Amino acid sequence: MTLGDVATVLSGRLVLRNGDAIDDTVDGFVETDSREIVAGGVFVAKPGETTDGHAFVGVALERGARLAIVEHGVGDEISQIIVPDAVAALGALASHVVAQVRARGELRVIGITGSNGKTTTKNLLAAILSPRGETVAPKNSFNNAVGAPTTMLRVTEGTEYLVSEMGASGPGQIARLVRMATPDIGVVLKVGLAHAGGFGGLEETFAEKSAMVTTLPETAVAVLNLDDDRVAAMADLTSARVVTFGLADAADVRGVDIDSDRSGTRFTLILPSGESRDVRFKVLGEHHVSNALAAAAVATELGVPIDDIVTGLETVTRAERWRMEVLGGRDDVTIINDAYNASPDSMAAALKTLAVVTPPEGRRVAVLGTMAELGEFAGDEHDRIGLLAVRLRVDRLVVVGTDARRLHISAINEGSWDGESVFVETADEAYAYLSDELRSGDTVLVKSSNSAGLRHLGDRLGELFSW
Repeated sequence: MTLGDVATVLSGRLVLRNGDAIDDTVDGFVETDSREIVAGGVFVAKPGETTDGHAFVGVALERGARLAIVEHGVGDEISQIIVPDAVAALGALASHVVAQVRARGELRVIGITGSNGKTTTKNLLAAILSPRGETVAPKNSFNNAVGAPTTMLRVTEGTEYLVSEMGASGPGQIARLVRMATPDIGVVLKVGLAHAGGFGGLEETFAEKSAMVTTLPETAVAVLNLDDDRVAAMADLTSARVVTFGLADAADVRGVDIDSDRSGTRFTLILPSGESRDVRFKVLGEHHVSNALAAAAVATELGVPIDDIVTGLETVTRAERWRMEVLGGRDDVTIINDAYNASPDSMAAALKTLAVVTPPEGRRVAVLGTMAELGEFAGDEHDRIGLLAVRLRVDRLVVVGTDARRLHISAINEGSWDGESVFVETADEAYAYLSDELRSGDTVLVKSSNSAGLRHLGDRLGELFSW
């Protein structure tokens, strides 16, 4: 695109640097982080809660930025387009670029939403699709009003598959992302209490997640989790063709004969055609089988043969950094670092995985921090997880941080429990305690929301018990 093209798409005011021309071409990546800018890039100066992107335009220029998208003028050293809302402009540019690439090529867009599992499913799909053609998928968990369009803007004329995570922490956000790049295949994984504080409850979360399928055209495909009643009910809300996945016998894409240990999860994949294959899935946790089935359902709709689907699934060794990441190993101590994020559903699934994969002679040790963004549900949900830890016979429960203290109290109040719950204020205290407490054969789960910072504790414990 030329500088003039971008200004027209954004309905912004173009201010040219001396020597630049309106028909000069811009072909670099678009970034909101000045540290990520490469030569020819476009820097979007996004105002933030603690910092303002306009203060980093100079850094972006030093790194080779060709253009800045700003909400007010920033001098005369870089060409800039002044817009009322930089984040809205980012979305508008993404929508335009995706539409242009779609019109000229064979681009297929896959949108993924759900309270849990988006990032894992995205990674699995990328592993399956990348050998077949140029595939663009988000880094990390880029799934909000900034991350999703930034990913979309990485498509090129040769991109065949755009895998887009579409997340939300409040009403209307998924619909906005869907309008940017309407999926050819829309996936809904789960409706749970993640970000419940922003939505108000499960029914409100259902309404938000269903925006993925209510806007799909008849030519699209809605891929729905049949094991989740709320997701399954979305079949009545869409005009798209519906394909289901799950463990239920009625699912179009099914998983059966599931078995897990500390090396991963094994299951049999069955497609609508009746074809089946055994999968040795290195990602830990039976709950991730559902994500694998979702990826398999999408790949099948895209014409990927079952053997290639299985090969892709088996190449993925972890869900993502800090997601059911297996560390350690020395002295037969296994650390499962799952502390990138936490919701009631993912916390329960991780604890159940801990119970399943710990060898009979070993101890189950759970190191748990707060589950954030639950609003009015926070107290009850922390209570529920404390009770679950007791009922799963966790041998040692280490609760970290004041925001999670209710989880510790709930476990203690359960009473008839042979295990021990320990409360500490900080991750450093937890590390000191665990350094002395852990012994051969222990399996340790570290789980919390990102804001608790326990992912770094998981890394420290993994390093402590590394070979």
